[in-house]
Parts: sequence; C-alpha cells; structure tokens
Amino acid sequence: MRVDLRVNGNLHEVDVEPRRLLVHVLRELGYKSVRVGCDTATCGACTVLMNGRPVKSCNVLAVQADGAEIYTVDYSDEVMERIREAFKRRHAAQCGYCTSGMLMTAYHLVKRGVKSEEEIVEGLSGVLCRCTGYQNIIEAVKEAAGL
Repeated sequence: MRVDLRVNGNLHEVDVEPRRLLVHVLRELGYKSVRVGCDTATCGACTVLMNGRPVKSCNVLAVQADGAEIYTVDYSDEVMERIREAFKRRHAAQCGYCTSGMLMTAYHLVKRGVKSEEEIVEGLSGVLCRCTGYQNIIEAVKEAAGL
C-alpha cells in the first residue's frame, strides 16, 4: 500500500505492508533517532509528533500516518534548540535511550505553552526513564518553557 509521509518537512512516498508499524518505516527511511524500545507503547522512546501531537510510533500503523505531518527529534527550530540546550545545561540525559522521546514530548509541551510543573510531570509520564529520576528533565522543560 502506498503512503505519503511528510517527515521533518520532507515528503516520502513509500510502499508499506498494511501491518507495518510507523516506527519501523521511519527507521527504514533513515530516521534512526526514533528508538525502538518496547514495541508495546509502554516506554515512549519511539515518541514522535504526528499532526502536532505526541504519539508512540510503535503503536501506529504506517497506513494510519498516510498524509500526516511527522516530526522526529532530528527536526530543528528555535524551540527545539532551546529545549536541547536546557537538557544539556541541566544534565537531563544519562544513558540517552529515552532522550528522543523526552525531547519530542517536551517540544509539544513547550509549543502548547505549558503553565506548571504539574503539567510537565503529567506530560512526561508517557516516557519512561530509568536513569535520571526525572528531576533534571523536569527542570530542563521548565527552563525551556520559561517557568
């Protein structure tokens, strides 16, 4: 089945099997920053933005993303750079496996104008991090959001 995926502004026309997951198609297209963690939509390492909302790409069929605007952590604009810099300053990554999912979720939160630490905690709850204890990640998102 032919699908059109616009990833980070680049149009990709790809033939996919109807059962193929978006995470695997993105990786085949060269977007290796999209991590395969659990394949059960539990860990959030595969989080991308699809039509402006964070989704776990291991839980989305590629055919469901036909015509969608998809952004991965490779996307760069002023907001994403601000978030990346805050993550660096706050030492918000350790092993780094969850970082792409955290960054995409943080991007969504900052872009929509997150207003409180509680919103940040709830927003990040879909991405598991076994290394950091989340505090530095929360502080980085607060910094990037101007809180």
